[in-house]
Amino acid sequence: QVQVVESGGGLVQAGGSLRLSCTASGLTVGDFAMGWFRQAPGREREGVLCISRGGLRLYYTDSVKGRFTISRDNAKNTVYLQMNSLKPEDTAMYYCAAKSWYTGSCGTPEQYNYWGQGTQVTVSS
Repeated sequence: QVQVVESGGGLVQAGGSLRLSCTASGLTVGDFAMGWFRQAPGREREGVLCISRGGLRLYYTDSVKGRFTISRDNAKNTVYLQMNSLKPEDTAMYYCAAKSWYTGSCGTPEQYNYWGQGTQVTVSS
């Protein structure tokens, strides 16, 4: 049984910060590429950030560079998404996902096997 659970979403004003957490059970996050994705109403799901098994970070979108950071705490089996300087356009449901076990590289959303239920982030102007 594998579970991926996100937490930390909420309502913040533009310019504020949030830290999202992704805690997994049934798998070790240090053995997987772990990604953050988001989907706004009426929009396609898009990748945000990924951290590979080896610790390489990949930005799926330039729009969050300089503002968002992904990190991993293996001792806590948790992946974080630190979001600073939030903008209204960051409003979305944020999902955490673990990629297939046999490769530790970041990849496309279709390559991620385990998904959380999402946590809502709303940024007011």
